[in-house]
Amino acid sequence: MSAPRHDRCLDESAMQRIFADRHHAGSQLAEQLRQYESRRDVVILGLEPGGVPVAWEVAKTLGVPLDVFVVRTVRAPRDPDLVVGSVASGGVSVLSHRVVTALGLPRATLDAPVRRALLELRRCEAAYRRYRLPLSLAGRIVIIVDDGMATRATMRAAVHAVRESKPARIVAAAPVAARTTCDMLETLADEVVCAWTPESLSMIGLWYRYFSPTTDDEIRALLRHTDTHSHECGSHVLAHWDG
Repeated sequence: MSAPRHDRCLDESAMQRIFADRHHAGSQLAEQLRQYESRRDVVILGLEPGGVPVAWEVAKTLGVPLDVFVVRTVRAPRDPDLVVGSVASGGVSVLSHRVVTALGLPRATLDAPVRRALLELRRCEAAYRRYRLPLSLAGRIVIIVDDGMATRATMRAAVHAVRESKPARIVAAAPVAARTTCDMLETLADEVVCAWTPESLSMIGLWYRYFSPTTDDEIRALLRHTDTHSHECGSHVLAHWDG
């Protein structure tokens, strides 16, 4: 069951900023997730870059471990504007079966785009983690946190990728998300928690008074202030989604 929503119709152009910054947003989101407080089977994943400060606040408030989760898109070989899938932390590649089939793309033609995306992902993870290994997700309740969801694309890719790690439950969470986005995600995640769900959401930054880019240094600093655990990174997995 999803947390109660604040179904308030606000004109974005005239709206007062709801959150001071991402940490403030995280503290508000954490109140919607109190049922997971101090549970040893819970892991918080912050979608980089902007979701990590929000997730850090959620993890600190609930007293549960935090990790960073990286998603990179895979684009069609001859049409870089067309996304055919994604790669994510843990070496998981998720391809859209519908798009790949519609384009008639042989699997071999996607090997190079997938490799490029994985190289970029691993570069980012190395920059964020240094010597910190990923947390194990198998059999655990995984709460995936972003700083907002105007569309479902990134969160959808993250949910599909995390599902390959065999968690007990996946919760998709954000301080603010378009109502239709939350509704669509409820068909993918086991639970969707959005503190604010306006009818439309064109720019996430409109909901924040301070919304500067999250830097690599900030992500590294936040991870250093969490408990570290040594777990093996999952092997490369290829999956499909029908979307």
